[in-house]
Amino acid sequence: MRWALVRVCLAVTTMVVVAFAVPLGLVVKEMARDRAFSNAEREAAAIAPALSITTDRDKLERVLASAGSDTGMAVHIPASGDGTADGSGRAAVDIGRQRAADRDIATVRKLGRASTTEVAGGSTLLQPVALSSGAIAVVEVYVPEAEVTNGVGTAWAVLAAVGTALIVGSVAVADRLGVRMVRPARRLVEGAHELGEGKLGARVPEDGPTELRLAAVAFNSMADQVVQLLANERELAADLSHRLRTPLTVLRLNAASLGDGPAAEQTRAAVAQLEREVDTIIRTAREAKPQTVAAGPGAGCDAAEVVRERMEFWSALAEDEGRKWRVAGAERPVRTPVARADLAAALDALLGNVFRHTAEGTAFAVDVHNGEDAVIVLVSDAGPGIPDPEAAMARGRGSGTDGSTGLGLDIVRRLAESTGGDVRIGSSVLGGTEVRIWFQLDGREPVRKGHRGAVRRRRPRKLVSTFNRPRSLP
Repeated sequence: MRWALVRVCLAVTTMVVVAFAVPLGLVVKEMARDRAFSNAEREAAAIAPALSITTDRDKLERVLASAGSDTGMAVHIPASGDGTADGSGRAAVDIGRQRAADRDIATVRKLGRASTTEVAGGSTLLQPVALSSGAIAVVEVYVPEAEVTNGVGTAWAVLAAVGTALIVGSVAVADRLGVRMVRPARRLVEGAHELGEGKLGARVPEDGPTELRLAAVAFNSMADQVVQLLANERELAADLSHRLRTPLTVLRLNAASLGDGPAAEQTRAAVAQLEREVDTIIRTAREAKPQTVAAGPGAGCDAAEVVRERMEFWSALAEDEGRKWRVAGAERPVRTPVARADLAAALDALLGNVFRHTAEGTAFAVDVHNGEDAVIVLVSDAGPGIPDPEAAMARGRGSGTDGSTGLGLDIVRRLAESTGGDVRIGSSVLGGTEVRIWFQLDGREPVRKGHRGAVRRRRPRKLVSTFNRPRSLP
């Protein structure tokens, strides 16, 4: 497409330049010729008054010399009477160098109108002038070829340079336009290949021409829908597995009270096997989750909008339980490189923990901080706090012994680490727990805690200063 556009622009521009430059060059040549012969006509007209007064050779030679045209001008005066020396007539007078043929001079004298003829080295202008005696004299003005073409070569060179510049410029502009059109199309193809290879985080930047931008928007929307469908499928599997835990617990307790015997042992073994299968389903669903949140170019959502939406949902329950709540930093859009559904699930998990593990009436807050290379979401409460944050994060990795799978913290941790960020638990200024979710924006590869070679990321100064800033609830 790029080279096709360049070739079309080259052909069109060349035709336009030729269509305008060739006629303009001919006009310039004709104007130079007209200018040269106009000057010759003025020189011939300057001699006419002298011819109307006198036909004396000496006087006419002085007139030609004073006009500075004695080398390029000639005057041909016909004879009068018989042309003898006894005074009965006047002989013909020829002043200056004659270049025109005698027949051309005779023709002009007979017809009585000016004419131009080709001679060696240029052209001559033959101008008839009526004498007082009624005879017709002919003024011959020599016009050299160099004067006829004076300035034509320079004008043609300028036209050629301008035409070449126009062609080169149009080709350059067409090439840039072709790149602008081809690059988004190429990125769209690459994104489609990546998505076809199973890279669900593949996204296409929404830029370029309007049609390609709309195609990129449609592709990203389609990819988000695919990711959402897969996420819903995994969430459904994990949710159904969690729902099976309660009846499994009852079965395990009942099986333990069956006593001894082959049937009882078989029942207990079957319950244990079923419980292991349910745990496997939960772990599989959770381990597959990070593949759906890997952000690519153009992927992500507005964190402020998601926070406002989820707080609108949880605020109804907060009012029922008499909890004070506050949202800060969600007034303006905050672009986050994670899927909208994943961020909403992470917020629901943290806010659900607040409602489950704190007493009614406990206040909570959600803060959003937007920096140059990171977005931080803080969920804090005024509850009793978490005495051992490291143990809580360990439960988030599924190592808990209290019967909890730690699915909520694990969802949040994996979501943050998929962007190269992390999750930390600390004390909030409200007196309880503060969970900080760090989303990295600079596109670096995800770094998992505990992996060899993991490097702690540098925090933006402008965001660090806001972590311990005093806050007050409305």
